[in-house]
Amino acid sequence: MMRVHKGLLAGVLVGMAGVGFGQSGTVAAPVTNAPPASAPATAAAPDMAKQVATMQAKLNDWPQLGRYAADNAALASVANGEKRVVFYGDSITDAWGRRPNTGEFFAGKPYVNRGISGQTTAQMVVRFRQDVIDLKPAAVVILAGTNDVAGNTGPMTPKMTEDNFASMAEMAKANGIKVVVASITPAFDYPWKRGLEPAEKIKSLNAWLSTYCKEHGYTYLDYYTSLVDERGGMKPGTSSDGVHPTGAGYAIMGPLAQRAIDQALAMK
Repeated sequence: MMRVHKGLLAGVLVGMAGVGFGQSGTVAAPVTNAPPASAPATAAAPDMAKQVATMQAKLNDWPQLGRYAADNAALASVANGEKRVVFYGDSITDAWGRRPNTGEFFAGKPYVNRGISGQTTAQMVVRFRQDVIDLKPAAVVILAGTNDVAGNTGPMTPKMTEDNFASMAEMAKANGIKVVVASITPAFDYPWKRGLEPAEKIKSLNAWLSTYCKEHGYTYLDYYTSLVDERGGMKPGTSSDGVHPTGAGYAIMGPLAQRAIDQALAMK
């Protein structure tokens, strides 16, 4: 990867906010107020250097291949007769059973969580071989797309998202992995990027995903219908912030996912 000059990168990144749960590359308003007269001009230098270093690291591993590299290396080979399933996605997968008040992640099942908070389908395509195919699963559950709508890695058209879903499904099928494509979960607004009106965009993408699965013989996992309210957002109590499920939300999703997995594995 081309090395980015620190001075140039610093100029580009002024005003960039830190990344939080469920978002990636969130941009804050540029800082316009001058520091107090009593503060030395160099006071902000350590913060700027840290910010530059953080963003340089992201540029060096844009798809975050390093996140699960050690975990993948340590993962035992699939046992004889075992039906390993990889849950592949963004923060909604990443948080499941890992963050407080999200319930358990399929206790006792040979299911592997390979979600990364904030990721778009573009990033997920890049790491699909490492974090799915190389783990030799019987099936993969792909839950993604809401960060595409939010523009976490830049503006994306529905066609771009659709193409990325198709690429992941085709790679899985070519390697003998059963494909479960989950609906995008509802969102009326994004707390890290307000005003995008994602509800109808998500609904439209889900209609495409459902049709795509029917046309290609994949299993469609419909989380959306059980979670959506009258505005196109998450039902009360099922989400902590309008996007990320609570334990109650995951309790709805779990049986739906298991049913879809069973259906996919039963397919010839």
